[in-house]
Amino acid sequence: MKPLKRRARRGLLVAHVSVSVSWLGLTVGLLTLGITAFTSDDPATAQAAVRALRIFGDWLIVPVALAALLSGLILSLGTPWGLARYRWVWTKFWLTLIATGLSVFSLRPGIHEAAERGTADIDLVIAPSVATATYLFMTAISVLKPWGPTRRGRRPRVSARSVKAVDERSPHRTA
Repeated sequence: MKPLKRRARRGLLVAHVSVSVSWLGLTVGLLTLGITAFTSDDPATAQAAVRALRIFGDWLIVPVALAALLSGLILSLGTPWGLARYRWVWTKFWLTLIATGLSVFSLRPGIHEAAERGTADIDLVIAPSVATATYLFMTAISVLKPWGPTRRGRRPRVSARSVKAVDERSPHRTA
């Protein structure tokens, strides 16, 4: 993929961070509603929390998860970070892919089952708890950028002006 121009890269970065933060906030909201539905002694409060869970599950989970996945994928492919050049990017990609799959194929059906029953079980507390921890971890590695390059990222690049390899750590040609 061709590198993104500066304006497009910056706009996509803002969109990706915004959607990712929205996903984290949505998950914290789901966790709050799940705890409320699971622990409430008032049946009306529990049912209201489950109904709110269903609204979030039906309208927000899939679009927000897919937007985070897609914007991150395009951003990684269109920037020097690459998708598989650095371990932190590779880790974020796989965690986002797994979290998206679990949101679509596990969390949403669990919310629908709870809405049909009118009560929540512990799964609607555990799933958002794990998701929140995962998103916080992905946020941390986005900021800290640990672990360095992958094997693919350590391979020497070929300069556009020369057929000689260029070491990534040095702008000078190698022998």
